[in-house]
Parts: sequence; structure tokens; C-alpha cells
Amino acid sequence: MIKDPHATAAALLPLVGGPANVTSVAHCMTRLRLGLADRSRVDDEALRAVPGVLGVVEDGASYQVVLGPGVVGRVTAAFEALLAAGGTGTADDRADGDGRNGDGEDGGKTAGADDASVTPAVAPAVSPAADTTADTTADTADALARRGAELKARQKARNATPLKTALRRVADIFVPLIPALIGCGIVAGIAGLLTNLRWLPGLTPALTALSSAFMALIAVFVGHNTAKEFGGTPVLGGAVAAVVVYPGVAKVTAFGTALAPGQGGVLGALAAAVLGTYVEKWCRARLPGTLDVLLTPTLTVLVSGLLTLYVLMYAAGEVATAIGTAADWLLTTTGALAGLILGGLFLPLVMLGLHQALIPIHTTLIEQQGHTVLLPVLAMAGAGQVGAAAAVYVRLRHDTSLRTTIRSALPAGLLGVGEPLIYGVSLPLGRPFLTACVGGAAGGAFVGLFAMLGTEVGATAIGPSGWALFPLLAGGGWAVTAGVYGGGLLTGYAVGFLATYFFGLPDGAGRPVCDPEKHEPRPADRPGPRPASPR
Repeated sequence: MIKDPHATAAALLPLVGGPANVTSVAHCMTRLRLGLADRSRVDDEALRAVPGVLGVVEDGASYQVVLGPGVVGRVTAAFEALLAAGGTGTADDRADGDGRNGDGEDGGKTAGADDASVTPAVAPAVSPAADTTADTTADTADALARRGAELKARQKARNATPLKTALRRVADIFVPLIPALIGCGIVAGIAGLLTNLRWLPGLTPALTALSSAFMALIAVFVGHNTAKEFGGTPVLGGAVAAVVVYPGVAKVTAFGTALAPGQGGVLGALAAAVLGTYVEKWCRARLPGTLDVLLTPTLTVLVSGLLTLYVLMYAAGEVATAIGTAADWLLTTTGALAGLILGGLFLPLVMLGLHQALIPIHTTLIEQQGHTVLLPVLAMAGAGQVGAAAAVYVRLRHDTSLRTTIRSALPAGLLGVGEPLIYGVSLPLGRPFLTACVGGAAGGAFVGLFAMLGTEVGATAIGPSGWALFPLLAGGGWAVTAGVYGGGLLTGYAVGFLATYFFGLPDGAGRPVCDPEKHEPRPADRPGPRPASPR
């Protein structure tokens, strides 16, 4: 645990190349995200050795230091204070407050991870380490270095595909909205509980208004963030997207049908703001400065606004309706199978970066139905991860370094933040990552089965998962919904544990390196050349 955020920030800054090498600073729920001028100036090994650092992640767009929930905000604030002071700050320069708001990662997700080249803080091995000798030649070292550089270049090229770049942009638009979604979702849950219990009838309307106001205007925030992400003027993006939720659109007819306020939702707002950004850029490239001030904002709002009203709102409304219908049909008709597939594939989707495509789908479902039925199913992937890590802890009882990593990362995993367990335990080991997916599939099938039986389990916000999702659950009565969701978590834990314990580690893993009777290394573990295998 990081006790002095300023000391941690002071240790990190020179290892990422100093203040001159840092071009941007941000953070999410678990990671310090840095823009760097020169990636080669970063000392990866030294960064991983800093106390409290759980791993480092590189996704091509930013360099990310995994610090864990709670502490990342304080370290980010201290890091920004050091940058403002030119990197020479002391403990007395510590910034007040906790810095930026945390952005939840992949909802529902096990704390979402980006498609990235990941270097875990601890990369344990379950097999004996390969012997090293003093006569290793420089040629071999150079060859390994060249091979490593080639692998890194190929990985970076794979992460820079147009699809993954677009998905990262989508995530950057919606992730900053997650704190508001969480807060409003919890307030909505409290209001619903009070209404069901018939307590404080004078307060519940106020709570309902507080929880609903953000969702009523979420299109404006999506438009603002979209324009900012695509290089336009954020307020113009918000202005164009605001027409989606304006009550007066009910007087507008498109394709022979009167529009409804909110039609198209966040998808319509996203499309409107992207269009507005391109119109703005077109105008600024062609209009002289004297006309640019007046005509660019006017044409941006007028052209993109009219196209939004007469084309985008109708089209996005049809897509949004189809998403809601498909999600309901998927779980009520093929719930167990759908849960099995979604729960089992979510961790691989996270590793490929494709989970980011689900963020606008979750938001659309919350906007339409008040909750997303997909998030509780996907959250089971985190349960499988926790079960797998617990099995590794039990089996590898002589690997004190790995067990220390698991002890520190397991509480975060129980709360739905899976990055420390993924990058510090299951992914480096390999096979436990697959058995964690088996646990996630079992938990997803459990929740999906109850959806088929008529018990819908949804979440009023995205971001949290694991036990942190309980306050945000919605569906057919909180007690029943919580019981089904809790049963899914327990199923994921149990199956992930058993699959990893029996199949996730090689034979002999967890045994001491010395024979307990002879007190000497087993033959396979003795140093020196090993006997040749029989042909």
C-alpha cells in the first residue's frame, strides 16, 4: 500500500524521463496515464521496482503505471504538483485534494484493461528458471535484444489498427462520464429502495430528480467530450448534441414521423458531435479570420444540427432500439448460453481492447431501460479471475513473492478491479488466465439461467463490478436481484478456483524445490545440463 503519494510520485518522475518528457497526465480508477515525448527514456525495470507499483502498461497512446484504486488519484495529484514545480518539489509541495476524478475502466468489466503490451510488476514462474552461465556471448545478447525490439514493434503495430484506435477514442469519450453514472446510479438505487419501503415520501422525489437529471442531459456531455476527442471546439459539440434532448424536437417531423426528445440517445449525440467537428474543421480551413469568428460556429450548429434532426436522430434511434431489443432477447431466450459465452470471452476481449465497444451499448441500455443487463453477466469474468488467483495462492505456497502479490491484489479483485491480478498473476503464468475464463463462463451461465427464468439482473451504472456492484443492482426487486448476482459471483469463484487448482498449473507446481526426505534438490531442479530426452 502506498503511504506517501508524494514520495511515490517523486520516485516515478525521473524514471519516466523527467518533467520535460511528460506531455500529459491523467488517471483512471487504477492507472496513472502519461503522455511521453520519448518512450526510450523510460526505465521499465526500475519503475516496476517502485514500492506500490503493480505493473506498467503501454497501449501506444499512453504509458500507464498501475497503482490500484484509491491511491492513484493521490499519486496523480502529487505527480502533477511535481511537474508544476519543475520536478523539484518536496513533501511540502503536496497538492491539496485528490486530484482528478477517477474514471472507471471497462465496466463491468474486471477493471478494464486496454489492448496493450503489459509488463507485470511481478512476473513469477512456476517452472524452475533456466540456468544462466557466465560465458553467455555478446552475440546472443544482441540477438535477444533485436528479437525483443522486433516483438515490441509488431505488438505496437497491432495495437495501432484503425479499429482499436477508434475504440480507444470511444472509451476516452465515455470513461470520463463514469463517476457521474456511478453517483447517479447509487442515488437512484436509494430512491428506489425508499419508494419500495414507503419511507421518507417527501424525500424520494428529490432523490429521483437528482439521479435522473444527468441522464436527461447526458447527450450534451457526450457531445462535449466527442468534439474534444476529435479536435473540435467542445462547447460546439455540446451545442449540436443538445438538440437530441431538447423538448422542442417533438414538433419536428423526419421520414413522416414526429421526433421524440432523446431519440437516438448517446449514439445520436456521438454522431452529431463527430459531424459537427468535421464541419467546424472544414470551415476553419477555408474562412478568413474576420469571418471565421462569426460564420464557423454558425455553420457548425446549423449544418450539423439540421442533419442531426432530419437524419441522425432517426437512424440512431432505430439502432438504439435494436440494441435494447437484442439485449433483452439474448438473455431471456438464450440466457444460459449467452451468459456462458459473454462471461467466458470478456477477459480475452479486454486483452484485445475490444471491450471498449461495449461502453456506448451499456450507456444506451441505461438510458433506455434504466439499467444494463449485460454488465452483471460480464462482471462474472472478474469472479473467475479471483477464483483462479486464490488457487494459485494455495498451490504455489512456496512462492512467497507471488503470494505477496496475490494478497495485495485480491481485495481490489473482489471489488471488481482485476488489473493487478491479471497483469501480476494470471497472464504471466499463462494457463490460469484460461481457467479464469472458465470461471467467468460458469458465473455468466448462472446469471443468464435466471434471466431465462424471469429474474432480470441489471446495473444502473457502469464502472464498478465484483462486490462494488451490489449498490447499483436493479431488476425484479433488489433482494432477489442481489441473490442471483451473489450466486453468480460464488459460482465464478468456485469454478475458477477448481479449474485452476486441478488444470491451471503444471504437474509438480507448488512442491518445494528440495526433496523433503533427502533435503537435496530434485534431479530435475539440479543445476547443470539435463540428460537428453530419449528419442
